[in-house]
Amino acid sequence: MNLDKKVIIFFGGSFNPPLVSHFSLAQQIVSEYDQIEKVVFVPVNGLYEKSDLLNNEHRYNMLKVVTDKNEKFDVSRIEIDSERPLYTIESLRIMQREYPEYEIWFAIGTDNLKTLHTWKNAEELVSEFKILILEREPDDMKEIIQDNPFLKEHRDAFIKIKGNVRSNLCSTFARDKMKQGKSIRYLTPDEVYEYINKFIV
Repeated sequence: MNLDKKVIIFFGGSFNPPLVSHFSLAQQIVSEYDQIEKVVFVPVNGLYEKSDLLNNEHRYNMLKVVTDKNEKFDVSRIEIDSERPLYTIESLRIMQREYPEYEIWFAIGTDNLKTLHTWKNAEELVSEFKILILEREPDDMKEIIQDNPFLKEHRDAFIKIKGNVRSNLCSTFARDKMKQGKSIRYLTPDEVYEYINKFIV
């Protein structure tokens, strides 16, 4: 890890809808590392096989109304503007080309870390990029790496988020509330809540 080089965090997800906890996590990441220039939220393409996925523009706009108010946050159209679902390695390489002077770190939870060895071009992914790991209850990053030969071989690629930052982010709960016609106020930022009431509900 080059501590002199500024870093861009690639924070992918469905953001369906984006929650307060997504932005809180991003802010904690920024606060823990002086070299992080910003966190870029990358919503997945609607072509991605996921049920109940709100359309690309709604998810992009919900992120944008929040990220526009924080100079350390941004939102990318890399995946939603693609004509096909992109593999993670493709999206990361596109972002690296967009920010050639920065180091790109890919933020994932320990739930994804467990299956990382099965991903497309996993070897290249961990060779070209640092992976910032968020522990989800009750996971332990070191144990997961130790128990997986691929992860163990490439353990230098993984960075555990500093501080006691843990999360069990889940937009499903909020989506279920929306389907039931119940309020999701305080689960999402005010800007997202207002957007949903104006354009989606």
